[in-house]
Amino acid sequence: MSSPSASLAIWSGAWLGGRAAPDDVLDALARWAPLTLIVADDENVAEELDLPWPTPRDVGSATLLSVLRLAVPAGEAGTVELVLPVPGDVAGLPTGTTFAAAALTAGEGVMVGVPGGAGIGLVPTVEGPDVLRWTVFRFPQPHPRRDTALGEVEYAMREVVREAADVLGSAPAVVTRRLGDPHVLITERLAAAQAHPYPPLSERITRVLDTADRVDAILDAADVAAPSQAPTSTGAETRETTVRSLRTAVRTARRVAVTDAVDRFLHS
Repeated sequence: MSSPSASLAIWSGAWLGGRAAPDDVLDALARWAPLTLIVADDENVAEELDLPWPTPRDVGSATLLSVLRLAVPAGEAGTVELVLPVPGDVAGLPTGTTFAAAALTAGEGVMVGVPGGAGIGLVPTVEGPDVLRWTVFRFPQPHPRRDTALGEVEYAMREVVREAADVLGSAPAVVTRRLGDPHVLITERLAAAQAHPYPPLSERITRVLDTADRVDAILDAADVAAPSQAPTSTGAETRETTVRSLRTAVRTARRVAVTDAVDRFLHS
């Protein structure tokens, strides 16, 4: 579903582009957890950016805005990129860096910087039900990757929705009855996503993000309704392959939509 990194990427892009107030960014982050802890990746980053290290501390979410402004000075054409890496799909990450390793472990992160300069990475970690920790990294800014066009992603997601519905529909009726109506879970997941609003976006970007949330919710419901069977089962293997493909499509859709939104805020 929506993630702290997606919220940070879109809202920081809006703020850096002069389309949102600082409090808007802080309010969006506070919806994920009332308490935000911040820590530098190492001593050098802590000294350069004036951040806590090695122990995370509550120095105020506004510290993140200071970090973002250092990464993209006023008047510079910066970039803000959402990353959603998983094993086997780490495209766009700065290879061999501690940021890449942390983002892969978390499954998400944000890269901020100016092309050709040193980048700043931020990775969220849930410390408890009301606590979110952001770790700040430094690394050489990689070249921006060329993603699929937003229109192509929107078109592809129409088919993805149908395929996800087919996966859910294949759940054994006896399991579905025992665990309850999976559509209730879908509704709950979508309601949770709506608790994390974005700044005003184009209709197409909004449709892609909403569709990605819907597919994610359907796949989560399918996992609950029909958990994986034995790995020797051909049917289970086929199902898992389909689900992995659909999850990849969802990650791509989110990355492309967020990138497009940020580019509009920063460069239009």
